[in-house]
Amino acid sequence: MAPSRVLRCCQRGLSWIPVIFINLVVCWSYYAYVVQLCIYTIPNPEEQVIYLVVFHVCFVMFMWSYWKTIISKPSNPSKEFFLPKAEKEQYEKEERPEAQQEILKKVAKNLPIYTRTGSGAIRYCDCCQLIKPDRCHHCSTCDQCVLKMDHHCPWVNNCVGFSNYKFFVLFLAYSMLYCVFIASTVLQYFIKFWTNQIDTHAKFHVLFLFFVAAMFFVSIMSLFTYHIWLIAKNMTTIGLRAPVFRNGPDKNGFTVGFYKNLTQVFGDQKRYWCLPVYTSLGDGYTFPTRLVNLDSEQGNVDHQADPKRYFCYCLFSTVTYVTNILLLTIFLTF
Repeated sequence: MAPSRVLRCCQRGLSWIPVIFINLVVCWSYYAYVVQLCIYTIPNPEEQVIYLVVFHVCFVMFMWSYWKTIISKPSNPSKEFFLPKAEKEQYEKEERPEAQQEILKKVAKNLPIYTRTGSGAIRYCDCCQLIKPDRCHHCSTCDQCVLKMDHHCPWVNNCVGFSNYKFFVLFLAYSMLYCVFIASTVLQYFIKFWTNQIDTHAKFHVLFLFFVAAMFFVSIMSLFTYHIWLIAKNMTTIGLRAPVFRNGPDKNGFTVGFYKNLTQVFGDQKRYWCLPVYTSLGDGYTFPTRLVNLDSEQGNVDHQADPKRYFCYCLFSTVTYVTNILLLTIFLTF
């Protein structure tokens, strides 16, 4: 086996370590909550049943959305974005950037492409040898171009983009719900153990479970808030800079109103919004823009001008801030 191939195999193996770590933590939390807390610690059968039912609902939704994010294959550009054989050979022979751009413009005029590089050139991937669709970026980790790429997430060992962004956001939401449910239900027993009101062999698991759930909740809440803000502005992590269109840069070029921005990710059928099933709108190649499809909801919108988006942003920011203060107070108290 060639050294380069061995190195790639090692890299692929090591890339699964964060996923294995998350799953080990989740498996331990399941054991600690179900066995050590509910079965060995909680004396009231009715309380046990209620906690177990709600816990398993959160657990199933959390793991469902998490593994959907992991196994969803990133969407890649179709063949029409690759240079035809003749143009490809001509492009490779040319050494002058201006001549290469003319070749790309000739091919791109028949493609639904509205964005350019910062210098106004056609966005071309030398690694994949294709003209990049709007909002498409090359992932160096996956070594491929990904449609509407947001970022490469090591915790899911996958690119987060057009094909699985909804699953990723739901994963954050349900993991946050999973953590806050554990922390809130464990709190009373955490206090009893800490003050030596009860003492069983489950003490370590219950104490550690509360701290782990609380810390994960704070970090996930911050990340979830950030992505809600991105959805509200119809932006991506990798595309925070103002996109450059044919008419110039426009930071709100893809913003089409809060509700429409939301439906692009979650779909237009609200009953499926909370389920990790694919309902995102569009094809990953073309996106409604203010400069192409103007309507009553589209326009140069910022969070001061859009009350719904501004309210959402303030709400999540406030909740995150208050949560951090409360948790800090609890830790300092005990």
